[in-house]
Amino acid sequence: MSDRTVLSIGGDDRVSFLQGLVTNDVRRADGAIIYTALLTPQGKFIADFFVIGEQDRLLIDVATSHAQKLGQRLMMYRLRAAVTIEQTDLVVSRGTGTAPEGAYADPRHDALGWRAYGDTDISDETDWNALRVANLIPETGIELDDDTYVLEAGFERLHGVDFKKGCFVGQEIVARMKHKTTLKKGLALVSVAGTAVPGDPITADGKPVGTLYTIDGDKALAFLRFDRADGPMQAGEATLTRLK
Repeated sequence: MSDRTVLSIGGDDRVSFLQGLVTNDVRRADGAIIYTALLTPQGKFIADFFVIGEQDRLLIDVATSHAQKLGQRLMMYRLRAAVTIEQTDLVVSRGTGTAPEGAYADPRHDALGWRAYGDTDISDETDWNALRVANLIPETGIELDDDTYVLEAGFERLHGVDFKKGCFVGQEIVARMKHKTTLKKGLALVSVAGTAVPGDPITADGKPVGTLYTIDGDKALAFLRFDRADGPMQAGEATLTRLK
């Protein structure tokens, strides 16, 4: 997959280093895969990625569009930690059919199949946009951007946040959203009757409700204000209805 880059974090401090930065428990990636994110101190999204724990390194599977930004931020946090951060030549493959030897089940959702890392791309022909829309899965650079709060994007449901792991960058904001407030907006699945395009603003009774994102047939992902999304909504020339 040319849209993914694999970084390698080596060194004796690699687990403790990453553990203090990201939203999930890196210790659970020992011989396994986890989904996680790096946030700003204000709790906003920088990058989401997978961590795979190998014998002498951690692999970071990240969108190529965000690989440089992530690498630079990790280098900034490195300070005196005994870690190395390098880009690898590994190729990311994914599919929903029979998993090849050495593949990992995608930790976000059972419907998302497997991910594998090697020299060549062995991905299958799965319609990933259809799967993402059906299962409310946000995508880097589309539903996930610099203004995203990860709980509003469904990260808890996608097993991307561990509230028992200890401190991470942006934890105070994420914990406050979890324990002290009810989410008033977030990612939702909507039906689309009519013509609309990604990026169209969504309104209801003339009031702003949110933004339309990935569309698949008559369904789409949208970011909504929940208090204004109970009835019919409009985007472009389409009528939208919240499904979940």
